[in-house]
Amino acid sequence: MQTNEWAAKLRRFDAYPKTLDDFRVKTFGGAAVTIISGFFMILLFVSELQYYLTLEVTEELFVDTSRGEKMRINIDILFHKVPCAYLSIDAMDIAGEQQIDVDHNLFKRRMDLQGNILDEPEKEDLGDPSDEFMQAIKKLENKTADVCESCYGAETEDLKCCNTCEDVREAYRRKGWAFNNPDTIEQCKREGWSEKLKQQKNEGCQVYGYLEVNKVAGNFHFAPGKSFQQHHVHVHDLQPFGGEKFNLSHHVNHLSFGTDIPGRVNPLDGHMVAAKQGSMMYQYFVKIVPTIYKKISGQEVRTNQFSVTKHQKQVTASSGEQGLPGVFVLYELSPMMVQFTEKQRSFMHFLTGVCAIVGGVFTVAGLIDSLIYHSARAIQQKIDLGKAS
Repeated sequence: MQTNEWAAKLRRFDAYPKTLDDFRVKTFGGAAVTIISGFFMILLFVSELQYYLTLEVTEELFVDTSRGEKMRINIDILFHKVPCAYLSIDAMDIAGEQQIDVDHNLFKRRMDLQGNILDEPEKEDLGDPSDEFMQAIKKLENKTADVCESCYGAETEDLKCCNTCEDVREAYRRKGWAFNNPDTIEQCKREGWSEKLKQQKNEGCQVYGYLEVNKVAGNFHFAPGKSFQQHHVHVHDLQPFGGEKFNLSHHVNHLSFGTDIPGRVNPLDGHMVAAKQGSMMYQYFVKIVPTIYKKISGQEVRTNQFSVTKHQKQVTASSGEQGLPGVFVLYELSPMMVQFTEKQRSFMHFLTGVCAIVGGVFTVAGLIDSLIYHSARAIQQKIDLGKAS
């Protein structure tokens, strides 16, 4: 007896009273609303599930206190009308460190004017990759292993012999001398230096690889001519090219500072410039923000994001502008650091969202079904009254 009383009392708390089956009316409109609402429930549930399965990335901003670190600059740039033999790549920073005519970790690949690759990547400033040329050089090295050829007055303590044309160019660079007439230098005549320049004249060049620089403000640039220091000023020797107006059209396939992180696009990737005039100087002013990306696995990636501002001008005597034709990237580092952290989304938040979807769609569908049902009944009653009268 007590059990029945407790059951009767418990039934009073039922928030979902049921009607008898005899009083339930099933309609075509109700079936249509049920099917449509069920479709929306499934669609919204899948959307909520996808959102739950994606990682949440939070952002934090704080002062960068790291010191003495190196920064890696990833480069892949196409110069459509500047031969590899003409290009020099230099890097320098405000700390005073200079990397002149960089060839370590950077590769040059010759292209024709249509962008087709002509040979395998090479690190030499001037390159004739043919087997005959390389064999001739090896024979010459073996034959003259003990020979010390002249540097034409540019000898230094650590470079007393210049057995190749490149040695003479390097000796001149260290002295700050212009490399005016290679045809008067025996080593260059022997190696056919001028002929190689003429062979590559109607070619382009792909430069790719990376630079390792100090994590301070600085710049790196791509410019024609051998670079050297003269009276503490960085200059390029353009005299061997006879005052040629270089076409600095270029296409930046990729430029980044550090490791790429998910969801971030580098501003200069895919950037293309077609030079309408010769001897143009292109400057990219880059603001770098140091970034830490913490993955959900615990792995920490230190990298950088950046924004860029572009400027260009023609540097010729007629234009009145001073400068050097080339592509210059000048970068500064922000004192602030951004940290991204991957996190798994809350399961309780997902459960709450699913309940809200089911309950919300069910309630709205019930209101629509009730509106359709009572509207249909009212119209039917008017029709019946009209027939009766």
